[in-house]
Amino acid sequence: MNSRPELKLDWCGHAAAKYAVEHWHYSRSMPCPPVVKIGVWESSRFIGCVLFSRGANKNLGKPYGLKDIETCELTRVALDQHVTPASRIVAIAVSLLRKKEIGLRLCVSFADENQGHIGTLYQAGGWVFSGKSKSTPKYITKDGEELHQRQVSVSGFKPQFGTVRKVPTPSDCIVVPQLDKWRYLMPLDAEMRKRIMPLAKPYPKRAGSDTQDTPSDQDGKGGATPTPALHPHGGQPCQP
Repeated sequence: MNSRPELKLDWCGHAAAKYAVEHWHYSRSMPCPPVVKIGVWESSRFIGCVLFSRGANKNLGKPYGLKDIETCELTRVALDQHVTPASRIVAIAVSLLRKKEIGLRLCVSFADENQGHIGTLYQAGGWVFSGKSKSTPKYITKDGEELHQRQVSVSGFKPQFGTVRKVPTPSDCIVVPQLDKWRYLMPLDAEMRKRIMPLAKPYPKRAGSDTQDTPSDQDGKGGATPTPALHPHGGQPCQP
């Protein structure tokens, strides 16, 4: 009988995280910094990463009475083919995050219904489902590039990283409406759990059976094998 592979999670560098996201996550893009990057290995083979960041919403923690520095978003679960349930991988990543980021009290994540996800991963991990969050439309440029609402401006100019830059206007793009996203919460301390639990709603379900433990914010498909530089011996963290 085959034994389960040895699982290892540890901090990884930008290059490893970027490789995982570009190959194994439907967005193919890294979230905006700052980003906490946790690599994942099975039997010393690099299989992906779990990323936490501030997210796109500047008021992510406001509905829960929290400051920006007390809240984060799980923004990427980018995994190649793996044996370990994704819910276990994410649970360990959250545990590492809690130990590293003292003062962090709540992690929020969203399952993208536009990608056919309802949050199976979070349900398996015991996250609190609190309803839906209104989505913003996507904007498609004439060159076929997909842009978020924050990358478009009616004036054609927008401050980015401290510099005012020229950006497309809505009229320059095709506007693609998006379905609202399912919102899941993971409180990181006992008091916050008491505060969050009254918000809990029944988990959403797909029609028929739904038993897959596929990351709800990625496509769950395998990809190319990472370069040798991303295969550290013994599951050691990748270097930037």
